[in-house]
Amino acid sequence: MDKIKLLQERKEKIAKNGQEIRERIQAIFDEESFVETAAFSFSKNAFYGEDEAGEGVVTGFATIEGYPFYVVAQNFKAFDGGISKANCDKIANCLDAAEKNNTPVVYLLNTRGVQIGEGVTVLEGLSKLLLRSTQLKCVVPQYVIVDGEVYGSAAMLAAIADFAFFLDKKSVLSINSPFVLSAKAGKNLPKEEVGGVKALSKTGIPAFEVTDLAKVRETIAQISELISIPCIDAELNDSAPILNQKVTAENLLTVFESPLEIWKSYEADVKTVLGRVGGIAVAAVIFDGGENGVELNADKLAKIRNFAEFACDYRLPFVTFTDVKGICPCMCANNSRVMKEAAEYLDVLDAIDTAKISVIYKKAIGLGYSLFAAKSVGFDYTCAFANAQISLFDSVQGAEIEFKDVKADKDTLQARYADENADPINAAKDGYVDAIIEPQFVKQYLIAALQMLAR
Repeated sequence: MDKIKLLQERKEKIAKNGQEIRERIQAIFDEESFVETAAFSFSKNAFYGEDEAGEGVVTGFATIEGYPFYVVAQNFKAFDGGISKANCDKIANCLDAAEKNNTPVVYLLNTRGVQIGEGVTVLEGLSKLLLRSTQLKCVVPQYVIVDGEVYGSAAMLAAIADFAFFLDKKSVLSINSPFVLSAKAGKNLPKEEVGGVKALSKTGIPAFEVTDLAKVRETIAQISELISIPCIDAELNDSAPILNQKVTAENLLTVFESPLEIWKSYEADVKTVLGRVGGIAVAAVIFDGGENGVELNADKLAKIRNFAEFACDYRLPFVTFTDVKGICPCMCANNSRVMKEAAEYLDVLDAIDTAKISVIYKKAIGLGYSLFAAKSVGFDYTCAFANAQISLFDSVQGAEIEFKDVKADKDTLQARYADENADPINAAKDGYVDAIIEPQFVKQYLIAALQMLAR
């Protein structure tokens, strides 16, 4: 037997079977950097009595802009991406290697569920796979690309991962078949309206909506640079005059070098941003309350908690730009997970062992101050803009309580309460606020604090 010829035939069969998924891999990773692992594994489907090359999944390692990654890519051409026990074992082996070599993982997922005929065996495989992925949290970043339809237990990988990418209208993620879910709801919805990125706005999955794989590559490279390189040269004395003219959440983004907003479509008045300030990578929460300030609910706090966990896992300084009035004063918020989420956020905040900095740029009222600015919960450095308000109550409630016997119009009393009780100088007198600053100089104060506190 000519073993060389046999090898060539086997390689040709594998290449043909996985041509499309290998093209997808090439679109994300550096040219000619992909090295396949377990390339000659084969899957046997007893129900259909068929073999497929590659277990229906391609694994290996590659680079993006020189940063190394392990790769897990489901091949939809093999049993429609059906997951088998062998499929799960192959992926788990790849995750073992990622942990051993301290290397991030990129998953390209495309599956309509498990392979028919494996019964409980495939459930054992899935359990092993999901546990291994969970064990990688806090160890290495994991990126999931929903590269088509992802149904069933494999959808859990997107929830475990640090970041998920949805490719426009192509990507659908659902723990059950979206057609079954639509039918049970008595509707006839397109699958995108059940499991598309906009339909999953309350799942807590930190997702990016992107147009193509080139954007996926660009974003992963940007995140990798932020969490891999401790510091770069940067201008340390930049000011932002626009902030003296108008203080908005959008204008605050000028403080960062190359900011990247995470989870943009979910609870938009709480911006979670990765970026650099004076060359130092930070995880920042910018509250965008407009003229009124942000009122917290369970979903907003869950978003902040998840982001704080990421900062904790990868030892990024945590910065809050605070404009918070406290918990939303409504019955639906009271009868929700809002208090539980606030408690869990505090637990994560306590675990962050690098710099924690607060910039009170508009309002820090009641619990808004306690959660996002107080020295007593671990903020190392707190500064406030000159026009910020720090108080027990907002101006409306405060005026009603403080001046209940004073005869004057409401606007006058509210302005008086803000001037007398919410002036940040009151907190600064007691040592709770380290500096009261002109907005345009906030970057300089942040850089000075980060250089002292970040480690």
